[in-house]
Amino acid sequence: MTNDDLLDKYAAVTRPEVVDHLRQLSASLVGMKVVHVNSTREGGGVAEILHKLVPLEQALGIDATWEVITGESDFYQCTKGFHNALQGYRVGLSESQLAHYEETNRQNADKLRGELEEADIVFIHDPQPAPLLHFCPGRQGRWVWRCHIDASRPYRPVWKYLRNWVGEYDASVFSLPEFAQPLPHRQYLIPPSIDPLSEKNMDLPPAEVEAVFDQFDLDPDLPLIVQVSRFDRFKDPIGVIEAYRLARKGTPLQLVLAGGGASDDPEGEIVLAEVRQAAGDDPHIHILVLPPDAHRTINALQRAADIVVQKSIKEGFGLTVAEGMWKGKPVIGGDTGGIRLQVIDHHTGFLVRTPEGAALRIRYLLNQRDKMRAMGREARALVKENFLLTRLLREHLVLMIGLISGMDERLEVGG
Repeated sequence: MTNDDLLDKYAAVTRPEVVDHLRQLSASLVGMKVVHVNSTREGGGVAEILHKLVPLEQALGIDATWEVITGESDFYQCTKGFHNALQGYRVGLSESQLAHYEETNRQNADKLRGELEEADIVFIHDPQPAPLLHFCPGRQGRWVWRCHIDASRPYRPVWKYLRNWVGEYDASVFSLPEFAQPLPHRQYLIPPSIDPLSEKNMDLPPAEVEAVFDQFDLDPDLPLIVQVSRFDRFKDPIGVIEAYRLARKGTPLQLVLAGGGASDDPEGEIVLAEVRQAAGDDPHIHILVLPPDAHRTINALQRAADIVVQKSIKEGFGLTVAEGMWKGKPVIGGDTGGIRLQVIDHHTGFLVRTPEGAALRIRYLLNQRDKMRAMGREARALVKENFLLTRLLREHLVLMIGLISGMDERLEVGG
């Protein structure tokens, strides 16, 4: 597939003028070397975005690459602590853990230094590779720290430590204004987005959607509630089970909790065991541990669902919310973080804070089918205008132009 073919496919889903604008914006960036760095190739929203964003940057003539740092289990235990602390939990990290974190970044910098120091722009995603800049003293380009986490109320001792690394960057990017923290450089506001052409979001034949009922022993005669996410306490899968049980008292239904793990999340297996224990032997609760490449399966499950749920208690953005809305489903989401940006209460879904609230909304929608369909149509329209990959790419291009042109003023870009 040529670069023009790839871009034309997006023009067909959005509008031709959207892609024309991308070409115009990228004209001054052609040939520029851009490197993205994160800590996992599979699992989680950051990896999903980079799998699609980097090829699109390349299609516009940018020399874009994606590197992944590696580490041992102690490194990921430490960075999971950073993640939890940024989301407000009191996390104690020992001097030895922090020393191991820094040494792991130094070793990765040794491997990547040539590429990183020669790049025109480097995007460092989340806390895991944050110290890389410090270990690349010969850098020539601009460096951006991209925080995908809800850092609105971080645990201050941990944030103070991370700020020492992040403060050295030329700019930082947060998903929402309330996530941003005081830093001595320009800050950009860029919500994430979904790829409408990916296997997870593309249109599927009806037979493929219907096949998941047999594949996972689901009852085609029962309403289906689906939550897709990593098995992470912040996604509140046990709260979803409680909501299902409350809703089921008045309305027969079934629940799917589908997800997997990420290589940089050491807590996944522990949470999965807790979820299985909470589900017990209920035949209408289906816990599906899917491989990282099960994109079409997730797509089919979301399309088969009557209602998509994402009852997170903390959420940087929640790509699964936009995914469900793109498929014309109302979403019942946790009243937190980036979910608030997508779920317009009573219009594209409902925002809830408790299992009781989620159960109430599940019962309401299942008994108001016309309202459910209307909310689903409104949800898809909202995603089309605000949360597709072409919008994310546009804002990345604006950011890069701003950095290279050396503008001194603060520039905020956002959907």
